Amino acid sequence: MIDFIIKSTLSLAVLLAVYHLLLEKEKMHQFNRFYLLFSLVFSFGIPFTTIEVIRESASPFMGKTSIKPGEATMAIIEDSVSYWIISLWAIYAIVTSALVIRFVRNIRKLTSRIKSNPVIDYKNSKLVLLKEKTLPHTFLDAIFINETDYHNRKIEAELYTHELIHVTQKHTLDILFIEILKLLFWFSPIFIFYKKAIQLNHEFLADEKVVKSYNNVPFYQNLLLSVANANSSYYLASNLNYSITKKRLIMMTKTTSASRSMLKKLVLMPLFSGIVFLLCVKTVAQEKRTETAIQSTAVMTGMEKYFENTTFKIKDENGNNTADKKFSQLTTEEKKNIPPPPPPATASANNKQLNDMAVGPKYVELTVNNSNEDQVYKAADLEINPTFPGGMEAFYSFVAENFKISEEATKTKLKGKVYLTFMIEKDGSLSEFRILRDMGYGTGEEAVRVLKLSPNWIPGTIENKAVRVQYSLPITIQTD
Repeated sequence: MIDFIIKSTLSLAVLLAVYHLLLEKEKMHQFNRFYLLFSLVFSFGIPFTTIEVIRESASPFMGKTSIKPGEATMAIIEDSVSYWIISLWAIYAIVTSALVIRFVRNIRKLTSRIKSNPVIDYKNSKLVLLKEKTLPHTFLDAIFINETDYHNRKIEAELYTHELIHVTQKHTLDILFIEILKLLFWFSPIFIFYKKAIQLNHEFLADEKVVKSYNNVPFYQNLLLSVANANSSYYLASNLNYSITKKRLIMMTKTTSASRSMLKKLVLMPLFSGIVFLLCVKTVAQEKRTETAIQSTAVMTGMEKYFENTTFKIKDENGNNTADKKFSQLTTEEKKNIPPPPPPATASANNKQLNDMAVGPKYVELTVNNSNEDQVYKAADLEINPTFPGGMEAFYSFVAENFKISEEATKTKLKGKVYLTFMIEKDGSLSEFRILRDMGYGTGEEAVRVLKLSPNWIPGTIENKAVRVQYSLPITIQTD
């Protein structure tokens, strides 16, 4: 959540600053409207966009790291309660609820005024005649005006045209959009400045249409100045006298050449590209698989080599297929049921026969009595718990020596726990690794990798007989 707020706010601030520096003073108001709305959508999409650039590194792990394996347990893992986070969310919910109530009340107040006052159809909009003295203002397709001024024809045609532009161009939707964002992100003042920029641009659009329609700039400027001191109490409506400033008066007589407009639009392309590059591109260090390559080229001998490409279909006593495994995944009991490979070929055999006999069959069916052999036990059922050779302190040291933190994780200063479960087989080997929860940055996968390097444990026993045990392990990770 913090990452989302930081990235989106940075993008919003940069785009708004560019708008005020390059675009606001230019007479290309339709483009500016699109720019402001797109800036909001673009900035909220930035945190969800990640472009990975892979950088191959022979040493992807670096930095000092404190690894503290927690006490091994088979109990359910419970998270500690962060009361300060709960308090922050509670404050956020209270303030947001209050703002939502205010927002809904203003919507209802405007709609009720439409229903409770006379309405007249007017050029794809409707005029709402109010008893109280008010300046013309717009909400959706309704233009609110004073009833007495309407009947006495005291409202100038320029004012009707001005408000009609707000209706036909649906400016209210822009205001509602930014208001909803202010409800959700009330703690960020950036949306206040965006609303001001959007509303002022709406007035530029309406003023431009009036000037083109009546071609009497001095009269229209004087008309606006005559109502400059009046205020409207509806922050969701488009107000005639919104920001009657020098900016609006100057904009009415300003011109912008097509070449200047195009040049400023082209400048925005590298701007958006730069934001994406700075906030979305993530360099990922990829390990050179030197160790894997060495292992893959190592010569395997015996049954492991013969059954390298064989899939073993494990069946129960009823002939039902219970699992498909490779040779390295088989338990000791399952390996006892493997048929022996054929004797080595004689020198007189041709090359095809030699090749066929050097490779095991594609599939081998193994029938294993699983009535008690594969039963998984809990700690409470054991007479002797499984343990690492040399004790658990030796196991903690083993994990700390072999666990490696990625370069990216080192920079973020990780602190937390990785939770895993695995099976301790009857021969002490570890299998069936499962990551319950990790901290990202490959910490869970790294924990599994380290456990796979572990030597065989001393298995748990019942009645002096080794049994399979499901084991849980939290590992505490803290980078320096």
